[in-house]
Amino acid sequence: MNDLATAWRGSSTGELCWLTADGPAAVPVVPLFVDQPCVALPLAHLPEIDSLPGRAAFCVSSPTGPEGPSLVATGTISVTLDPRGTEFGGDLVEQEVLKHPPSRLRVGSLMARKENWWWMARALVRLTRIDDVRELPARTRAEDAVLVRERDSDVRVDVVTAKDWSAGPGQDVELWPRDGGDLAGRGERALVMGHHASPDLERWERWVRDGTLSGQSLRVTGADGGPDPDPRPYRLLERLRNHREVERACRAGVAAVERRLRC
Repeated sequence: MNDLATAWRGSSTGELCWLTADGPAAVPVVPLFVDQPCVALPLAHLPEIDSLPGRAAFCVSSPTGPEGPSLVATGTISVTLDPRGTEFGGDLVEQEVLKHPPSRLRVGSLMARKENWWWMARALVRLTRIDDVRELPARTRAEDAVLVRERDSDVRVDVVTAKDWSAGPGQDVELWPRDGGDLAGRGERALVMGHHASPDLERWERWVRDGTLSGQSLRVTGADGGPDPDPRPYRLLERLRNHREVERACRAGVAAVERRLRC
Protein backbone atom coordinates (compact mmCIF):
# COMPACT_ATOMS: atom_id res chain seq x y z
CA MET A 1 0.00 0.00 0.00
CA ASN A 2 2.81 2.43 0.83
CA ASP A 3 4.42 1.89 -2.58
CA LEU A 4 1.06 2.43 -4.28
CA ALA A 5 0.34 5.53 -2.21
CA THR A 6 3.74 7.00 -3.11
CA ALA A 7 3.32 6.25 -6.80
CA TRP A 8 -0.27 7.48 -6.87
CA ARG A 9 0.55 10.75 -5.08
CA GLY A 10 3.58 11.40 -7.29
CA SER A 11 2.14 10.68 -10.73
CA SER A 12 0.21 13.12 -12.91
CA THR A 13 -1.63 10.50 -14.99
CA GLY A 14 -3.05 7.04 -14.49
CA GLU A 15 -5.85 4.75 -15.59
CA LEU A 16 -9.07 3.53 -14.03
CA CYS A 17 -10.00 0.10 -15.41
CA TRP A 18 -13.09 -2.02 -14.73
CA LEU A 19 -15.49 -4.62 -16.11
CA THR A 20 -18.99 -3.84 -17.36
CA ALA A 21 -21.81 -5.94 -18.76
CA ASP A 22 -20.72 -4.74 -22.21
CA GLY A 23 -17.05 -5.63 -21.70
CA PRO A 24 -13.89 -4.12 -20.21
CA ALA A 25 -13.64 -0.33 -19.82
CA ALA A 26 -10.86 2.13 -19.04
CA VAL A 27 -10.35 5.90 -18.87
CA PRO A 28 -7.28 8.08 -18.26
CA VAL A 29 -7.41 9.82 -14.88
CA VAL A 30 -5.58 12.31 -12.70
CA PRO A 31 -4.37 10.46 -9.55
CA LEU A 32 -5.61 12.10 -6.33
CA PHE A 33 -5.22 11.04 -2.71
CA VAL A 34 -7.16 11.79 0.47
CA ASP A 35 -6.82 8.90 2.94
CA GLN A 36 -7.14 6.53 -0.05
CA PRO A 37 -6.22 6.61 -3.73
CA CYS A 38 -9.07 8.23 -5.60
CA VAL A 39 -10.05 9.93 -8.84
CA ALA A 40 -12.58 12.67 -9.54
CA LEU A 41 -14.31 12.06 -12.86
CA PRO A 42 -16.06 15.03 -14.51
CA LEU A 43 -19.75 14.35 -15.08
CA ALA A 44 -19.15 14.36 -18.82
CA HIS A 45 -18.21 10.72 -18.06
CA LEU A 46 -21.64 9.92 -16.57
CA PRO A 47 -22.29 6.86 -18.81
CA GLU A 48 -18.96 5.37 -17.72
CA ILE A 49 -19.61 6.35 -14.10
CA ASP A 50 -22.98 4.57 -14.19
CA SER A 51 -21.27 1.39 -15.41
CA LEU A 52 -18.77 1.22 -12.54
CA PRO A 53 -19.21 -1.95 -10.45
CA GLY A 54 -17.99 -2.48 -6.91
CA ARG A 55 -14.45 -3.32 -8.05
CA ALA A 56 -11.86 -1.67 -10.27
CA ALA A 57 -8.14 -1.42 -10.96
CA PHE A 58 -6.10 1.74 -10.41
CA CYS A 59 -3.03 1.77 -12.66
CA VAL A 60 -0.24 4.31 -12.31
CA SER A 61 3.24 4.92 -13.68
CA SER A 62 6.17 5.26 -11.31
CA PRO A 63 6.91 8.83 -10.15
CA THR A 64 10.62 8.04 -10.62
CA GLY A 65 10.22 8.61 -14.36
CA PRO A 66 9.18 6.87 -17.58
CA GLU A 67 11.82 4.19 -17.17
CA GLY A 68 10.42 3.15 -13.80
CA PRO A 69 7.85 0.39 -13.32
CA SER A 70 4.11 0.86 -13.15
CA LEU A 71 1.80 -0.44 -10.46
CA VAL A 72 -1.74 -1.73 -10.70
CA ALA A 73 -3.92 -2.12 -7.62
CA THR A 74 -7.19 -4.04 -7.72
CA GLY A 75 -9.85 -3.85 -5.06
CA THR A 76 -13.15 -2.53 -3.82
CA ILE A 77 -14.28 0.95 -4.80
CA SER A 78 -16.93 3.42 -3.69
CA VAL A 79 -18.55 5.95 -6.02
CA THR A 80 -19.96 9.24 -4.72
CA LEU A 81 -21.75 11.73 -6.96
CA ASP A 82 -20.77 15.31 -6.10
CA PRO A 83 -22.75 17.49 -8.54
CA ARG A 84 -22.08 20.73 -6.64
CA GLY A 85 -18.37 20.02 -6.17
CA THR A 86 -18.66 20.24 -2.39
CA GLU A 87 -16.25 17.39 -1.62
CA PHE A 88 -14.08 17.96 -4.68
CA GLY A 89 -13.74 21.65 -3.79
CA GLY A 90 -11.45 20.98 -0.83
CA ASP A 91 -7.99 19.45 -1.05
CA LEU A 92 -8.81 17.38 -4.13
CA VAL A 93 -9.22 20.34 -6.47
CA GLU A 94 -5.92 21.79 -5.25
CA GLN A 95 -4.17 18.50 -6.05
CA GLU A 96 -5.73 18.34 -9.51
CA VAL A 97 -4.83 21.94 -10.31
CA LEU A 98 -1.18 21.15 -9.60
CA LYS A 99 -1.19 18.08 -11.85
CA HIS A 100 -3.59 18.95 -14.67
CA PRO A 101 -3.18 22.18 -16.71
CA PRO A 102 -6.76 22.16 -18.12
CA SER A 103 -8.06 22.16 -14.54
CA ARG A 104 -5.59 24.92 -13.67
CA LEU A 105 -7.17 27.04 -16.41
CA ARG A 106 -10.76 26.20 -15.49
CA VAL A 107 -10.71 26.09 -11.68
CA GLY A 108 -7.35 27.53 -10.63
CA SER A 109 -8.98 30.36 -8.68
CA LEU A 110 -12.15 30.89 -6.64
CA MET A 111 -13.56 33.12 -9.38
CA ALA A 112 -12.84 30.50 -12.05
CA ARG A 113 -14.52 27.82 -9.93
CA LYS A 114 -17.72 29.86 -9.81
CA GLU A 115 -17.62 30.58 -13.52
CA ASN A 116 -16.79 26.98 -14.51
CA TRP A 117 -19.00 25.31 -11.90
CA TRP A 118 -19.70 22.47 -14.35
CA TRP A 119 -16.02 21.39 -14.08
CA MET A 120 -16.28 21.26 -10.29
CA ALA A 121 -19.13 18.72 -10.49
CA ARG A 122 -17.57 15.26 -10.10
CA ALA A 123 -18.00 11.61 -9.31
CA LEU A 124 -15.47 10.62 -6.65
CA VAL A 125 -14.17 7.08 -7.06
CA ARG A 126 -12.22 5.84 -4.04
CA LEU A 127 -10.20 2.65 -3.74
CA THR A 128 -11.53 1.66 -0.32
CA ARG A 129 -9.89 -1.78 -0.03
CA ILE A 130 -6.84 -3.08 -1.89
CA ASP A 131 -6.79 -6.80 -2.54
CA ASP A 132 -3.80 -7.03 -4.87
CA VAL A 133 -0.92 -4.85 -6.06
CA ARG A 134 1.21 -5.90 -9.03
CA GLU A 135 4.20 -4.33 -10.72
CA LEU A 136 3.87 -3.76 -14.47
CA PRO A 137 6.51 -2.99 -17.10
CA ALA A 138 7.09 0.66 -17.94
CA ARG A 139 5.39 2.13 -20.99
CA THR A 140 8.24 3.78 -22.84
CA ARG A 141 6.90 3.90 -26.41
CA ALA A 142 3.81 5.41 -28.02
CA GLU A 143 2.75 1.91 -29.08
CA ASP A 144 2.62 0.66 -25.48
CA ALA A 145 -0.83 0.39 -23.91
CA VAL A 146 -2.81 -1.28 -21.15
CA LEU A 147 -4.78 -4.44 -21.90
CA VAL A 148 -7.90 -4.81 -19.77
CA ARG A 149 -9.94 -8.04 -19.51
CA GLU A 150 -11.59 -10.44 -17.10
CA ARG A 151 -9.45 -13.15 -15.57
CA ASP A 152 -10.42 -15.35 -12.61
CA SER A 153 -13.66 -13.35 -12.17
CA ASP A 154 -11.78 -10.08 -11.67
CA VAL A 155 -10.38 -7.24 -13.75
CA ARG A 156 -6.87 -7.95 -15.09
CA VAL A 157 -4.49 -5.30 -16.45
CA ASP A 158 -1.33 -5.98 -18.47
CA VAL A 159 1.01 -3.81 -20.53
CA VAL A 160 1.22 -4.76 -24.21
CA THR A 161 2.57 -3.41 -27.46
CA ALA A 162 2.17 -4.20 -31.16
CA LYS A 163 4.16 -3.64 -34.33
CA ASP A 164 1.10 -2.22 -36.07
CA TRP A 165 -2.10 -0.88 -34.51
CA SER A 166 -3.83 -0.10 -37.82
CA ALA A 167 -6.06 -3.21 -37.73
CA GLY A 168 -9.76 -2.39 -37.97
CA PRO A 169 -12.94 -4.34 -37.21
CA GLY A 170 -12.74 -7.95 -38.37
CA GLN A 171 -8.92 -7.94 -38.44
CA ASP A 172 -6.36 -9.37 -36.03
CA VAL A 173 -3.52 -7.61 -34.23
CA GLU A 174 -0.73 -9.57 -32.55
CA LEU A 175 -0.09 -8.37 -29.01
CA TRP A 176 3.27 -8.59 -27.29
CA PRO A 177 3.34 -8.47 -23.47
CA ARG A 178 6.05 -6.05 -22.33
CA ASP A 179 7.04 -8.46 -19.54
CA GLY A 180 7.74 -11.24 -22.06
CA GLY A 181 4.99 -13.47 -20.68
CA ASP A 182 2.09 -15.26 -22.30
CA LEU A 183 -1.30 -13.55 -22.42
CA ALA A 184 -3.02 -16.94 -22.85
CA GLY A 185 -6.24 -15.42 -24.14
CA ARG A 186 -9.25 -17.73 -23.94
CA GLY A 187 -11.58 -15.92 -26.29
CA GLU A 188 -12.54 -13.38 -23.62
CA ARG A 189 -13.51 -9.80 -24.41
CA ALA A 190 -10.59 -7.39 -24.12
CA LEU A 191 -9.85 -3.68 -24.38
CA VAL A 192 -6.54 -2.07 -25.28
CA MET A 193 -6.16 1.61 -24.34
CA GLY A 194 -3.34 4.09 -24.73
CA HIS A 195 -3.21 7.85 -24.16
CA HIS A 196 -0.73 10.63 -24.80
CA ALA A 197 -0.59 14.30 -23.87
CA SER A 198 0.74 17.33 -25.70
CA PRO A 199 3.81 19.02 -24.16
CA ASP A 200 1.57 21.55 -22.38
CA LEU A 201 -0.62 18.65 -21.10
CA GLU A 202 -3.73 20.47 -22.34
CA ARG A 203 -4.47 18.03 -25.15
CA TRP A 204 -5.00 14.47 -23.95
CA GLU A 205 -5.52 11.97 -26.78
CA ARG A 206 -6.95 8.51 -26.01
CA TRP A 207 -6.99 5.59 -28.43
CA VAL A 208 -8.61 2.16 -28.08
CA ARG A 209 -8.95 -1.25 -29.67
CA ASP A 210 -11.54 -3.69 -28.37
CA GLY A 211 -12.40 -7.22 -29.36
CA THR A 212 -11.76 -10.80 -28.26
CA LEU A 213 -8.39 -12.19 -27.19
CA SER A 214 -7.25 -15.67 -28.26
CA GLY A 215 -3.72 -16.54 -27.27
CA GLN A 216 -1.74 -13.39 -28.16
CA SER A 217 -4.09 -12.27 -30.93
CA LEU A 218 -6.81 -9.64 -30.59
CA ARG A 219 -9.68 -9.96 -33.09
CA VAL A 220 -10.71 -6.32 -33.37
CA THR A 221 -14.39 -5.39 -33.18
CA GLY A 222 -13.95 -1.67 -32.51
CA ALA A 223 -11.16 0.84 -33.13
CA ASP A 224 -10.79 4.53 -32.32
CA GLY A 225 -7.64 6.60 -32.90
CA GLY A 226 -4.09 5.35 -32.76
CA PRO A 227 -0.73 5.92 -31.07
CA ASP A 228 0.63 9.45 -31.40
CA PRO A 229 4.03 9.95 -29.77
CA ASP A 230 3.80 13.75 -29.82
CA PRO A 231 0.31 15.28 -29.95
CA ARG A 232 0.62 18.95 -30.88
CA PRO A 233 -0.91 21.60 -28.59
CA TYR A 234 -4.31 23.02 -29.46
CA ARG A 235 -4.45 26.03 -31.72
CA LEU A 236 -6.62 28.91 -30.48
CA LEU A 237 -9.83 27.91 -32.27
CA GLU A 238 -9.30 24.25 -31.36
CA ARG A 239 -8.88 25.21 -27.71
CA LEU A 240 -12.12 27.21 -27.75
CA ARG A 241 -13.98 24.42 -29.55
CA ASN A 242 -12.70 21.81 -27.10
CA HIS A 243 -13.68 23.99 -24.14
CA ARG A 244 -17.23 24.37 -25.47
CA GLU A 245 -17.56 20.64 -26.12
CA VAL A 246 -16.33 19.74 -22.64
CA GLU A 247 -18.62 22.32 -21.04
CA ARG A 248 -21.62 21.04 -22.98
CA ALA A 249 -20.95 17.41 -21.97
CA CYS A 250 -20.37 18.31 -18.31
CA ARG A 251 -23.53 20.43 -18.13
CA ALA A 252 -25.52 17.53 -19.60
CA GLY A 253 -24.08 15.19 -16.96
CA VAL A 254 -24.90 17.62 -14.14
CA ALA A 255 -28.47 18.04 -15.41
CA ALA A 256 -28.95 14.26 -15.57
CA VAL A 257 -27.69 13.80 -11.99
CA GLU A 258 -29.88 16.62 -10.69
CA ARG A 259 -32.95 15.06 -12.34
CA ARG A 260 -32.19 11.83 -10.49
CA LEU A 261 -31.85 13.64 -7.18
CA ARG A 262 -35.23 15.35 -7.65
CA CYS A 263 -37.00 12.03 -8.26
